Amino acid sequence: MNYQNIKGVIVPLLTPFDEAGELNPAALPPLIDYLIERGVAGLFPLGTTGEGPLLTPDERQRLAEAVVRAAGGRVPVIVHTGDITTRGTIALTQHAQAIGANAAAIITPYYFRLSNEALIRHFQTVAEAVPDFPLYLYANPAVANNPLSSEVVIHLAENTPNIIGLKDSSGSLDVLFTAKATLGDRFNTAIGPDSLIMTGIGNGLDACVSGNANVVPELVVALYNAASRGDLATARELQAKLDAVRRILKDGADLSLYKGMMAKRGLPVGDVRAPLPQAPQAAIDACWQALSALELHMTAL
Repeated sequence: MNYQNIKGVIVPLLTPFDEAGELNPAALPPLIDYLIERGVAGLFPLGTTGEGPLLTPDERQRLAEAVVRAAGGRVPVIVHTGDITTRGTIALTQHAQAIGANAAAIITPYYFRLSNEALIRHFQTVAEAVPDFPLYLYANPAVANNPLSSEVVIHLAENTPNIIGLKDSSGSLDVLFTAKATLGDRFNTAIGPDSLIMTGIGNGLDACVSGNANVVPELVVALYNAASRGDLATARELQAKLDAVRRILKDGADLSLYKGMMAKRGLPVGDVRAPLPQAPQAAIDACWQALSALELHMTAL
């Protein structure tokens, strides 16, 4: 297993749909080109921002295939393969490996509350099914109902060779910092919340997974670069600009705003999938005007 830890901005890719609400893989190549040209370091399809839980297993596989194909090896593709069942997670993870993805990220099983022992058993069982495939743990307890403690993360990393990183969207950096201090550079640490990019990257974490980077990749990449080189004055300024973007776009709480902004940038990706609500055009127009007022040099493509 030869895998290079990612340093940089990873984008949780929006999933494009057509007017009938079906997958629209043809929209992916220009979207991915746009992100790579603006300096992103990796792609993360089928997560929360990508509406992954709203897709069928077949759709998830087809979307993953299309992303890997469009990326063409230019940046790593980490496919989210987490499922509510261990069996379903294994099937999606084996598929991600088979299509040439660079890694998979696996959210904790959701809905049912699980003990630490059950979580460890789940992740180890999946890892054993793809022993040569790099895996990221994915903590997002607000939606998955199961947090990942430092003890669980470190136990899994030390006892499961192909568990090589953590994407943590819990809103806290404690587990990421503990993992970095304990496991060092052999463990890839990726921040979920965009509010914590300056703090986390400025203190030695590796990467960020930024939903807002779909819309403003230039800004998020510049923030990451400033924080990683220790230019905290610039990083503070850019974090403040990103925080303004977050307020305007509701920080991903309404994914239709992200999709509306992409249409404004000349990269239409359709509407969100029901039951997610679609913002009215007037709200999308207002968001675009507010973003334009920030002078982010975010022109239509």
